[in-house]
Formats: sequence, C-alpha cells, structure tokens
Amino acid sequence: MPTNRSTHSSNVSRFPTAPATSAVAGPAGGAPRQQLPVPAHALPHRTPRELLTLARRGLEEAAEIRTDGMRYATAHLAALRAAAAVLAARAVPAAPGRRSRVTSVWSLLVLVAPELTEWAAYFAAGASKRSAAEAGIPRVVTAREADDLMRSAEQFIAVVEVGLGFSYQPRIEGLAS
Repeated sequence: MPTNRSTHSSNVSRFPTAPATSAVAGPAGGAPRQQLPVPAHALPHRTPRELLTLARRGLEEAAEIRTDGMRYATAHLAALRAAAAVLAARAVPAAPGRRSRVTSVWSLLVLVAPELTEWAAYFAAGASKRSAAEAGIPRVVTAREADDLMRSAEQFIAVVEVGLGFSYQPRIEGLAS
C-alpha cells in the first residue's frame, strides 16, 4: 500500500492538474482541469460519479464475501472502478489513427494522474492474484492479503473521490442507519 495516504478528508488533497492538451471546466464550475488523450476503446462509458458509486458498492459486497480469494478480487475490482472514474474525468479520446495496443487501467491512470503512480503500481502488482482468484485457484491469497487489499481499496477510493471533487464521508462502524 502506498505510504502517507489517509482517508480522513483533512489529509486528502485534490489532485493537482496534470499537463495536457485540452482543458475543461473543473468540478462545480471551478478552475479548468487538463485532460490527456487516451485510446477511445479504453475510456469508460459511465460517469465518474457512477463509477465511484459502483466502487463503493463493490467494497460493500467484498465485505460480505467469506472466501478470501473472491473478497480480494471484488475489492480489487472496486479499486479498478475508482481508477476508471479518474479516466472518465481526466481523459479524452485520442485522435483516430493507428491502432493502439491494449494497456491496463493502471498504466492509463499513471498517464492522466501521475500523482497516483504509487497507487497504480500497488494495484497493478495485485492484478495477477485477482485473476487467479477469479479463476478459482485455491489459496492464491491469504485472509490477511484480502483484508489488506480491502483497506487499501477503501483508501484509494476515498482519495479519488476527494481528488475529483466529490464529497467523502467515512463510514462510522456501529451506528444504525
């Protein structure tokens, strides 16, 4: 897990603007933010808000799963959705041209949000374990690895929410809804 990351909103700052080719209005009509071209096939087809909602739901689902491998895979998928939210907010389709090679969301994330490089490296390193767990390979991850990834995914989603200008309210355990 990347160091010096916290989900507490006072410790999570907005993403700095990345250099790019196109500017659009920022959240709530704020200062313009820059966008980078990404192959059109790699762009999400949902809004950042929708992707973050799906990411939060994925974490809730992962918390209910008892199988370590599937809990790990579901939490990793939640982090992928948060990364996709950054792409949806920051990237624009690249000009049509030669066919680009397939690349991971984590590689694209580094291009559009270099400040999230440590997070991208952390989650990219777990991608093969996620694939193995999804394939049903037993004991590919331990309970501790699954729990650690759950916590990291929650922190990452919070960082993305705040960075994209969406409010983040940490859940307080033990309170009735």
